[in-house]
Amino acid sequence: MLHACGWLEGGLVSSYEKFVMDADQLGTLHHLAQGVQVDLNGQAMDAIREVGPGGHYLGCAHTQANFKSAFWRSDLLDYKPFETWAEEGSRDTQALAAEKVKRQLADYQPPALDEGTRESLEAFVAKRKAEMPDAFI
Repeated sequence: MLHACGWLEGGLVSSYEKFVMDADQLGTLHHLAQGVQVDLNGQAMDAIREVGPGGHYLGCAHTQANFKSAFWRSDLLDYKPFETWAEEGSRDTQALAAEKVKRQLADYQPPALDEGTRESLEAFVAKRKAEMPDAFI
C-alpha cells in the first residue's frame, strides 16, 4: 500500500492509468478503515423491528435512508448492464482510467507559487543538471 499507486516493474516504471486505478481501489481501504458503526443507525435495530420475521428490507425506512451511503462505490468502474456496456464500446477499466487521466490532465491548474520561489527552484534544477551529465547520451 505504501508504494501502490501507479508502480510497475518494482517501481522502475509508472503509469498514470494504473495510478488512477490503484487510487480508486485504495478507496476501499479508506472505507474499511472507518470501521463498523455500532450506533443505533449502524446496527439497524429499528429496521429489524420494522421488518420482522419473513419480511424484506428494501422498502423499510432505514434502507431508504441509508442505501446511497452505506457502501463504498468506485467512481471509476462501469456499473451499467452488460448490454449497455457492450453497446457503448465495451470499455474496460484501463480504458476508463485513460479517459479519467485525460480529463484530470486537461483540468489541471498548477498551484500558485511565489515568483521568487519559482526562480530559486529553476536555478537549483539548472545547476544540478549541469553538475550531472546525462549518462545516456
